[in-house]
Amino acid sequence: MDIEAAGGVATAGLIGGALEKPTGHAGDATGACTDCGEPTSGNFCANCGQPTHVHRSLLHLVEEVLHGVVHFDGRIWRTLPLLAFNPGRLTREWIRGRRTRYVSPLAIFLFSVFLMFFVFSFTTSSDDLVKLDATLPPAERAEATRELAQAREALAEARAAAEAQPTSSALAVAVRATEASVAALERRLGMPVSVDNPDRADGLEPGTWQAELRDAAESGNVSVNLGNETLNKAVKKKLLNPDLALYKIQQTLYKFSFLLIPMSIPFVALLFLWKRGFTFYDHGVFVIYSLTAVSILLILTALLGAIWSGFGVIGALAFILGLPVHMFAQLKGTYGLRWFSALWRTVALLLFCVLASTLFLVAIIMLGLTG
Repeated sequence: MDIEAAGGVATAGLIGGALEKPTGHAGDATGACTDCGEPTSGNFCANCGQPTHVHRSLLHLVEEVLHGVVHFDGRIWRTLPLLAFNPGRLTREWIRGRRTRYVSPLAIFLFSVFLMFFVFSFTTSSDDLVKLDATLPPAERAEATRELAQAREALAEARAAAEAQPTSSALAVAVRATEASVAALERRLGMPVSVDNPDRADGLEPGTWQAELRDAAESGNVSVNLGNETLNKAVKKKLLNPDLALYKIQQTLYKFSFLLIPMSIPFVALLFLWKRGFTFYDHGVFVIYSLTAVSILLILTALLGAIWSGFGVIGALAFILGLPVHMFAQLKGTYGLRWFSALWRTVALLLFCVLASTLFLVAIIMLGLTG
């Protein structure tokens, strides 16, 4: 179990719970505010706003934590159906101030994002996330085939020499080195490895993307030019430990996912420059609910794929087709647009999403590799 991912979900839930207004139902009423001392007559103090029902029992503490993690009240069940099937109405209701019946946009966004990373930690692996293309042009394939034939001849000679002098450690090292060369060339050509997996000094498993990336970084086949020698060295150092590099990128993505909100708001605002009555706050609510829907769609796709690859394909198709439909419905309902106005804005917003996502991913990768 990924403890950090589980901790992230709990943290997100608690943060989300902190952003929600307290219900004031747990514990016993005291008759006076325990914070400011003013007389109270309802669930909240009229002077400072603190709940009048306080508790100090372990059971209520557990209840409070569970509420923070899963928002265990009626609002989540009113929010999710609208987010899925009528996102325009949900966004419009929040903008117009009808908020007590729904989970706040930021709270549900935080929880859905951290839940997404939690699910991904169980349904994906580094080998699924990174795959190196082994397709070779005809000229390179011919050259690699010739080198493989030479390496196999050299291996046969090295083994014969080692058998003639079994006590020679130098010849044994030469055999292992030649076996590694043969195995590398066979993997490069997409052929089954004909020799026993040779041990690597760095402990990486031969043939994996980690081993290939480290070899490429050590041999200089991966060039890094960020305009700053210090940054270049930092990136090259990270590439020598591919698993650590991937972990850093994932952690950076996890920590800075909220940056998608301020990056997306200007793109949405551009679509309504000449339409009065909407503010950047309204666009922000639209963006947060939209990103939450994307997170939930990705969670469902990952879960379906974990059950069966066929379900994963269905989930991916549902995501690809469902995202534009959901975006269209949210635009039309939130801003009161006609069909054509909502349609062209949906197309433009999808293009903006590609641009914003690309900028975000480039920034995350750079922060992860240089941080």
